[in-house]
Amino acid sequence: MSTHTTHEYLLRLRDLLIEERECAKILNLPAMTRVMAEKEELLQILAHTQTIDPSDKTIATQIRHENRRNAYLFKSTLGWIRQTMEFFGKRTVTSTYSATAGTVAAPVNGRLLSGRV
Repeated sequence: MSTHTTHEYLLRLRDLLIEERECAKILNLPAMTRVMAEKEELLQILAHTQTIDPSDKTIATQIRHENRRNAYLFKSTLGWIRQTMEFFGKRTVTSTYSATAGTVAAPVNGRLLSGRV
């Protein structure tokens, strides 16, 4: 693999990482799947590269930066989804008090996303 070819692969990988993030932001899942497949192919090709040209180190730094940005986006989105699921899974009716001033659990459990009507 020549340095020129490695350079082109690195540039394409950087562009794919940016495209992957844009697809995720607009929820274009078919395009994101295509980008991920192409990215995996590039990573398999680049895995055989032992060293890169010193002029390509800036591109490698950009790739690391874009990859971390994507990882942060996906991790924070997953956290937001988990928080939303926990919110909808919580009890929507608070406990009530009985005649003896004790708390009584409300009959509604608040499972809005249970799939049952």
